[in-house]
Amino acid sequence: MKYLIAGLGNIGNEYADTRHNIGFNVLDAYAKASNIFFTTDRYAAVTQAKHKGRTLLLIKPSTYMNLSGKAISYWLQKENIPIENLMVILDDLALPFGTIRLRSKGSDGGHNGLKNIAEILQTTQYNRLRFGISNEFLKGQQIDFVLGKWDTNELKQLNERITIACDAINSFATIGMERTMNFFNGK
Repeated sequence: MKYLIAGLGNIGNEYADTRHNIGFNVLDAYAKASNIFFTTDRYAAVTQAKHKGRTLLLIKPSTYMNLSGKAISYWLQKENIPIENLMVILDDLALPFGTIRLRSKGSDGGHNGLKNIAEILQTTQYNRLRFGISNEFLKGQQIDFVLGKWDTNELKQLNERITIACDAINSFATIGMERTMNFFNGK
């Protein structure tokens, strides 16, 4: 069985280690733990992992956050992966820092990356792992907060929270989304 795991973020040094790039950070940690490396390919940095007989294709779209759907659609088609085997990893302002929330469908919640994915795939019926980045910013400061670096307190907990997200990826590929949601939501 083959799975597509898409971590959302923006390419470029100015976006590295920002809250908005948590999807990239999770996949970087997954790749490091699996001793695999990303290579540049069409629309994305790509690598492949094996877990309990499953093949996980990890992509970090190079199309920028707001055009993520193009890369995801391309790799789903190229690798002949059914949409139910797709998981998108992204940041979520509505969740407290480090909270993991998995869903098998839903609205974009104002997230431009999800909005583009739904437009391109013509559905909101795809799996997503939302990683809480909190909403601790002053009115009118949302963009600066989302594109800002993690603060000292967040950095102390970040690796542990990313490890949980990586565990959720493996769980999704082995026991499915429903059971994974039951186990990881609210962690």
